[in-house]
Amino acid sequence: MERKEIDITDIKGIQVGHAQDAEGATGCTVILCEEGATASVDVRGGGPASRETELLRPEKMVQQVHAVMLSGGSAYGLAAADGAMRYLEERGKGFDVGVGVVPIVCGASCFDLVVGSPKARPDDAMGYAACLDAAARARASQGDGAPGIPMGNVGAGTGATVGKYRGVGHMMKSGLGIYGLEIDGAQCAALVVVNALGDVKDYDTGRTIAGLLTEDGLRLGGTAEAMYEDIRLGRDVFGGREGTGPATNTTLGCIVTNAKLDKSQCSKLAQVAHDGYAKTISPVHTGVDGDAIFVLATGEVEVAPDALGALATEVVGRAVNEAVTGAAPAYRLPAASQFDGQGRRKAPGP
Repeated sequence: MERKEIDITDIKGIQVGHAQDAEGATGCTVILCEEGATASVDVRGGGPASRETELLRPEKMVQQVHAVMLSGGSAYGLAAADGAMRYLEERGKGFDVGVGVVPIVCGASCFDLVVGSPKARPDDAMGYAACLDAAARARASQGDGAPGIPMGNVGAGTGATVGKYRGVGHMMKSGLGIYGLEIDGAQCAALVVVNALGDVKDYDTGRTIAGLLTEDGLRLGGTAEAMYEDIRLGRDVFGGREGTGPATNTTLGCIVTNAKLDKSQCSKLAQVAHDGYAKTISPVHTGVDGDAIFVLATGEVEVAPDALGALATEVVGRAVNEAVTGAAPAYRLPAASQFDGQGRRKAPGP
């Protein structure tokens, strides 16, 4: 068996680009598949903000989509998809309706309004800029030694945070992560924006690497334990705490594979891949998370569906880890790089 790591854009026909407002602490990330890809989605969290997810149901007419737009800005950020539609229409890419084309752009947004400026939101212009960035990166990749897609505090991960159960003063900086694998010609990659209520655990060891901070901010505290304590004290675990209101979180993911899948198989793959969230985020799929996973299948190779499910679960889990380990401290929030293997804050350097 030949197993190797790949970039998400190693999958034929896939382009990825970012645009962000670093000062406002928000942004968007587009996954373009201009020639179309079979797609579906599975939404598990209780507070989603999404666009064009209903048409991804297997029984609906449209079979392929042309882009997935992930953004910050809560429901306001869904406007970034308009920029992708404009970009694709200009290039004649979309669903042919006889009098023109209608690009099919699906998407979802996470809540980052408590970081930076609540008035900073991804819009049509930012979505269009992300598409231009994707095209520029695709051109650059034609040369040797081209850099991979940036991760961490970029695109939809610009204002992402984790560990928010006790409010803004106890959370940590997170971001956007990408991880891909190819096994004997079968390619599968995941792009994940981790903006979760809960803690993030290492895929291999189960050790907590980011999440809820203790009162002094010097250790990782543990979200589930804080919830259990509130149960013991008879308090509502979501009882109006700062930063834990409806839709204040959400982990967004997009799996891209070169496998031949129909919409039903894409739907099942999205369902199975949530195991990657469950292995690395605790708790996950809460009532105030809008957790979702999209799937794009480009239809190049035959792959056994169950084997592909195992592969997708792994790349999702590892992309979650990349999102927090690649994040840098920002907006007065610490990042995973500032904590040691025992969840303790490292002493400042000289």
